[in-house]
Amino acid sequence: MAQVNGGRLFARAFKKEGVEQIFVLSGGHIMPIFYGCRAEGIKVIDVRHEMAAGYAADAYARVSGKAGVLVTTAGPGITDTITAMAEALAQGVPVVHIGGAAPQGESDTGPLQGQVDTLKVLSTVTKWSRKITDTHRIPEYVSMAFRQAYGATPGPVYLEIATDVLKTLVEEDDIVYPELYRTEAQPFGDPALIEQAADLLIQAKSPVMILGDAARFSAQYPEAVGELVDYLKIPVMSQVMCRGLFADEDNPMFKMGGGSLPAADVVLMLSVNNDYRVGKGRPPLFNPQAKLIQVNPDITRIGYNTPAHIGIVGGATGVAKQILEVVKSKTAKKEDLTWVQKAGQMAGAAAKPYVEGFTSQELPMNPGRCAYEVGKFLEAEGKDYTVVCDGGDAAQWIKAAAKAHRPGQIVNYGPMGTIGTGAGFTLGAYSASKKPVLYYTGDGSMGFYLMEFETFLKQGIPVVCVVSNDSSWGMIKLSELFANPDEVKKGHVANELTYMFRYDRFPALWDGYGELVKDPEQIGPAIKRGFESGKPAIINVEVDRHNMSPVTKSFGGPKK
Repeated sequence: MAQVNGGRLFARAFKKEGVEQIFVLSGGHIMPIFYGCRAEGIKVIDVRHEMAAGYAADAYARVSGKAGVLVTTAGPGITDTITAMAEALAQGVPVVHIGGAAPQGESDTGPLQGQVDTLKVLSTVTKWSRKITDTHRIPEYVSMAFRQAYGATPGPVYLEIATDVLKTLVEEDDIVYPELYRTEAQPFGDPALIEQAADLLIQAKSPVMILGDAARFSAQYPEAVGELVDYLKIPVMSQVMCRGLFADEDNPMFKMGGGSLPAADVVLMLSVNNDYRVGKGRPPLFNPQAKLIQVNPDITRIGYNTPAHIGIVGGATGVAKQILEVVKSKTAKKEDLTWVQKAGQMAGAAAKPYVEGFTSQELPMNPGRCAYEVGKFLEAEGKDYTVVCDGGDAAQWIKAAAKAHRPGQIVNYGPMGTIGTGAGFTLGAYSASKKPVLYYTGDGSMGFYLMEFETFLKQGIPVVCVVSNDSSWGMIKLSELFANPDEVKKGHVANELTYMFRYDRFPALWDGYGELVKDPEQIGPAIKRGFESGKPAIINVEVDRHNMSPVTKSFGGPKK
């Protein structure tokens, strides 16, 4: 009988899940997994820092809708990923993390990279964590890990295995590979509550729909969302992971919900986590008289921070499909556009601060103008490119300037506010879609994982990075003008960077393209030259040091 080691068992278990690539950094404790993946035809994508690999697995899941897989070596290889796991946990992204460990046979004897209880550490930033102590059970534990990662609220999970257990040879005929161990089904809502929700929406004068990030992973009936929006003329607010998922954002209905939310009398919330990003579901962002229909496959998210006047346990699109069917049975398609027109006007008013930045003629240019010119390039030359948003203030501008025309087209960090994700997100997003990437970042975030450009080069990733360079940690520096004006008068502390650092010179190291841009009209042409170079490119754009996004201004105050 043939014998196999644990690395080959991991690879075969991954293959059963349809895994096509894993994100890794080299390490002696886990090499058998790499060899196993190579033998099974699974691509091994290596990076320069484990955190970037964690972000890559995360972005892969956001773009593809399938769990990303991360493999890291023992000790520091695992602890290097903590923030990436926390980001995936806070955002609800399925990531399966496999960590190596010191030999089980040397427990408590001080082996290499065995001084920290990494299982305990990772348990604080994952939704489920286990240690495999028997080589035969590797496929079983992998099946458990994927089942947990895709739970009611998806998230990262962690499996740890000692290197001696991983390297152990076992008889292939003795291995049991679980079958039919999880379902892709999402729960449908209680029919009585569905009817109540349909009645409320039919009677509504000014309804709004919010598509929460978690709807990315309950999208089995995407057409139902768009049809319900059109049937009842419901303006939509989409969180980032749902942008482009249910409709091309050329459809104005999918861009006006946020601005009109304060006037909504009924709000249909599909897989929304009522955290600070949606004002916790409370005034002033929400009308205090509004009736809230909260839909979520995770019952613990219903009624979180704000009342659920109707709380439906179910998947986002499945429940939308149910509500649509009941609505159609009770009323004709709505033709009155009075509310839509008002919502459009409110959205326009809410967007005015962004538009002022986009159209500014100042030099050095307003950071909003930089983002606007990038968005203009994308619409003209890169409508299908993926847009990775990084940085504090920089990310707020580009999210507003870019449009999503397909699922997973815009990738940004979640409620953790984890800047520095951009390099890893670029790698994961490209691996999932094979679409060119416009990586947009601030100069502070640019410095986190700059060596991942070598990864882009090695992997042949078509990417142009635009650096919105205000020579500072802009979001903090600018918000402090409101939060602590007396301290700022004494001078800035720890939030300024080297003035116009020449990030554009880095591509010379790999014979790539770099350019310093000060004229907004030259941003688009510079990006085009970057993509035409065929190698990773950096466009370093000088922006002013005093204008800030509306989001940054709101973070700073003014204080009461």
